[in-house]
Amino acid sequence: MRKSLKWYSLMMLIIIVCCVWVFRDDFTPQLVNEGTSELAVDDRWGTIIASYVNLRGIKLQIDGKSVQTTGDNLFFDNDMQLYIASDVMPDWFSCASNFYSSNHLILEKYNSRIVLAVGQKTMMCDDVSMELASRILLKDGCVYVPAEVVEKGLSYSYTWDVNNNTAAFASTRPDEKVFPYSYDYRTEGRVPEIKNQSTFGTCWAFAALMALETSLEPEIKIDFSEDHMSINNNFSMTQNDGGEYTMAIAYLASWTGPVLEEDDPYGDGYSPEGLEAVVHLQEAQVLESKNYDSIKKAVFLYGGVQSSLYMEMPDGKSSSMYYDEGKSSYYYIGPEKPNHDIVIIGWDDTYPASNFTIEPDGDGAFICANSWGEEFGDRGVFYISYYDSNIGVHNVIYTGVESTDNYDNIYQSDLCGWVGQIGYDRDYAYFSNVYTAADDETLEAVAFYAVAPDTNYEVYIVENFTNEASFSARRLLTKGSFSNAGYYTVDIPDKVELEAGSRYAIVVYIQSPNAKRPVAVEYRGDSSTASVILDDGEGYISPHGDIWIRTEDTKQCNVCLKMFTNNIEK
Repeated sequence: MRKSLKWYSLMMLIIIVCCVWVFRDDFTPQLVNEGTSELAVDDRWGTIIASYVNLRGIKLQIDGKSVQTTGDNLFFDNDMQLYIASDVMPDWFSCASNFYSSNHLILEKYNSRIVLAVGQKTMMCDDVSMELASRILLKDGCVYVPAEVVEKGLSYSYTWDVNNNTAAFASTRPDEKVFPYSYDYRTEGRVPEIKNQSTFGTCWAFAALMALETSLEPEIKIDFSEDHMSINNNFSMTQNDGGEYTMAIAYLASWTGPVLEEDDPYGDGYSPEGLEAVVHLQEAQVLESKNYDSIKKAVFLYGGVQSSLYMEMPDGKSSSMYYDEGKSSYYYIGPEKPNHDIVIIGWDDTYPASNFTIEPDGDGAFICANSWGEEFGDRGVFYISYYDSNIGVHNVIYTGVESTDNYDNIYQSDLCGWVGQIGYDRDYAYFSNVYTAADDETLEAVAFYAVAPDTNYEVYIVENFTNEASFSARRLLTKGSFSNAGYYTVDIPDKVELEAGSRYAIVVYIQSPNAKRPVAVEYRGDSSTASVILDDGEGYISPHGDIWIRTEDTKQCNVCLKMFTNNIEK
């Protein structure tokens, strides 16, 4: 089936090229230097040219940097108007993109707010109506906007290079912050239901799943089960033992969950067996400590940020010298380590310092959602001073949430995820997991952790793996970098066919500045990880990619490296 599609695409390309050649005198593609002007073509050939351009694969440059694209997120219509998928616009153009009521798309950047309606040729930009040359499209559940919106609404220049099949955008306001001085999910319709963890030590699960839910809103409103995460997280811990964000990431990355709240309600101490994840987490970024601009940008573009603080109060019914009940404000300055997780859902740079019981050195506060019910704070929401000792130290944003049909299979041996790190007292190393293909499949992606910011990686494959000597035959598949620490899924551009029963080694070279142990591993560290199984994987590590050792035997750990495949249709 897949080979047939490849032959079909090739034949279509040949036909289109032949048509263009035969009728070359009927139209003249031109290089457009600026604006949203279309290629000067006869209307009869709009469909042919658009098909040809799309089939070639549109290249994209933003502010001089190349951006990876697919036919799903960038295409020309029959009128030779360039369309861009709204769900990639936060990454590409650093703008907030939210779809409301299956009809209205709202884009935000700087202090501008752009409102677009599906099917319309107008946009409201800061309450000023502007006419558009093309309509806003809804295609396969995704909203697409013409390049004109990016140009006029988001302050970019746009050029099209017909010779290189390249669209280029350049910001006309490159030195400005993309986010405003204040932002609040409550006014954006993006706050999930405020819940109550009761007396259990499950704040980490509530915070993680609330952050995950906000990353899907307002397009998708969904209620995930904290009960399932806190009971079925692969760690040897009860709901009274507490937890942290690495446990949440491991639970989600392993596809153990999330499941729906209605299928596993909170608080009864019981979790049904056999429940399957309703979405798949493929990326979670760990933001730099106390980098408030990074936190604000994440909230603005992607979703709520799971963070931690020290709460002197055990619950919402208690009082504290650090908490002003009337102002719903909290400010702790002291040496105590974090003991409670919340979700940052906004900020206000002008929030007065005088609103705190102990006045901090300056104005400004994060707007945070808690898990102590709506009786606490302002219907469950409160303000935390920028000067708080712990807020913004530990920060997680769930940026890669996909449907459960993204891949057919997951191969893994690290259900507890990033428990520790190994290496050779330097910031680089090679690591590998060996997997046996269960069926005839295609290798689609791999996933692993970056333990530090600005990590570079290379991904290789070894086919027909037999022993350590096989590593010398590794073949490069892709390479790249991550700006933040976290858990990442890396797509394989040229899919590799895997034969049922054959052994394959996925190899990663990783380089993480200032990390002397750059390889994330799972191991039995204490009672919480007593359930870790070491005989379910075959992992290796090497300092230079030449001499390799088994991690299960010599390091008593599993390498954190997953493989994702799709079945080959027969």
